[in-house]
Amino acid sequence: MNLLDPTVITFGIYLLAMLFIGWLGYRATTDLSDYILGGRSLGSFVTALSAGASDMSGWLLMGLPGAVYLSGLSEAWIAIGLTIGAYLNWRLVAARLRLYTERTNNALTLPDYLASRFEDGANVLRLVTTAVILVFFTIYCASGVVAGARLFESMFGLPYQTALWVGALCTIAYVFIGGFLAVSWTDTIQASLMITALILAPVVAYFAVTGELQAGQSLTEMIGAQKLDLMHNASVIGVVSLMAWGLGYFGQPHILVRFMAADSVASIPRARRIGMTWMVLCLGGAVAVGLVGIPYFAVHTQQAAGVQANAETVFIEIARQLFNPWIAGLLLAAILAAVMSTLSCQLLVCSSALTEDIYRVFLRKNATQRELVWVGRAMVFAIAVVAIVIAGNPNSRVLSMVSYAWAGFGAAFGPVILLSLFWRGMTRNGALAGIVVGAVTVVVWKQGGWLGLYEIVPGFVLGALAVVLVSKLGKQPSPAMLQRHDAVDAEMARLQA
Repeated sequence: MNLLDPTVITFGIYLLAMLFIGWLGYRATTDLSDYILGGRSLGSFVTALSAGASDMSGWLLMGLPGAVYLSGLSEAWIAIGLTIGAYLNWRLVAARLRLYTERTNNALTLPDYLASRFEDGANVLRLVTTAVILVFFTIYCASGVVAGARLFESMFGLPYQTALWVGALCTIAYVFIGGFLAVSWTDTIQASLMITALILAPVVAYFAVTGELQAGQSLTEMIGAQKLDLMHNASVIGVVSLMAWGLGYFGQPHILVRFMAADSVASIPRARRIGMTWMVLCLGGAVAVGLVGIPYFAVHTQQAAGVQANAETVFIEIARQLFNPWIAGLLLAAILAAVMSTLSCQLLVCSSALTEDIYRVFLRKNATQRELVWVGRAMVFAIAVVAIVIAGNPNSRVLSMVSYAWAGFGAAFGPVILLSLFWRGMTRNGALAGIVVGAVTVVVWKQGGWLGLYEIVPGFVLGALAVVLVSKLGKQPSPAMLQRHDAVDAEMARLQA
């Protein structure tokens, strides 16, 4: 590794900037609310971009462009589904969840919200929700650590085990130091980096290709009609499965917590407009990178070895070959940004669940705010170590579960969150049934692989049915629960008037 290489220097500057932001977050953190929710102080811009960055991992810059490069626009259905799902999440959930969590004992975490919403004195709901979050997110974190390690490995020629620790420690450092504020501020910078990269790369590649076309040649011909056909090799079940990814948004704790942290309900509409604009441009840019990569590497066959070996490197290869090394370093840092932004918020959500919902509730009810902040930091480190151990074997069977962790969260929490916000008749046992049925259905359906249907669809449907049936058959909500729900309804109606 050449330390004077422009790409290495750019990476180094980027990492130092993230650590500096972590230090600023540390200075602004005084209590647990600050550490795990930023003191509910995020403006619309930071709320929007941090929600987007925490959602979009390395898949945005590597997975999606690679899939489009190989198969064409038929892979874009997932991007369409995600866009619709994200919009509905902003529209239906964001403002109402921000308001509801404030009125339920100022809930700081998802388990805290559900326990307070349904007056769960026994804390069964809190424990089950925390357990689901920890299982899925520890695995998620491991996958993020592997993605970061692979990037450092390919960029700098580091051995995998060394790259594993370097990549992980870079993220752990600013989360450990600065908590939610550091994560949100770094997410905002990382989101800006990602959108810059995904606009620049396809535009420059497009002009590079069109400048080298022979007389009579066209880009559409070089790409091919099949790869420009949205329905090529697509089945109804296949399209439904890809579109259904959007359902997952309603149950992702690391996205929902961004809504809870907004400074007010009034800032949500502006945040939605900013967030959706960012998302559409990023997803469009990722699809464009994959499409323009087809004619670019068809013309530059001698430079196509990397892409032919692994289609997911199409963005990396375009950045390396078409840009000045300093600019390329910045663009490639966007991949690291995508990985770090997702990993950082996952670590923080796990830490929050352990600190607020286990340590404070069951072990130290009278713990000071300073103590809770340091316990939160310790939990970040502990979860990260577990994730690194799992990631030590990149071929570990556990990592294969990552493919349906999104579905697991979406099916376990999606129906529960939606119905808890809109249905006054929902009960604690209904919420418990929905979480368990949704999560179990995803796992069982994945093993069976029935109909080739994405497991989130049956998981979401059966989870919702379980909530409704168990709530209807059991004891009705208390007058206080009904009164609180009606108050939230009235406040939302007033705000939307």
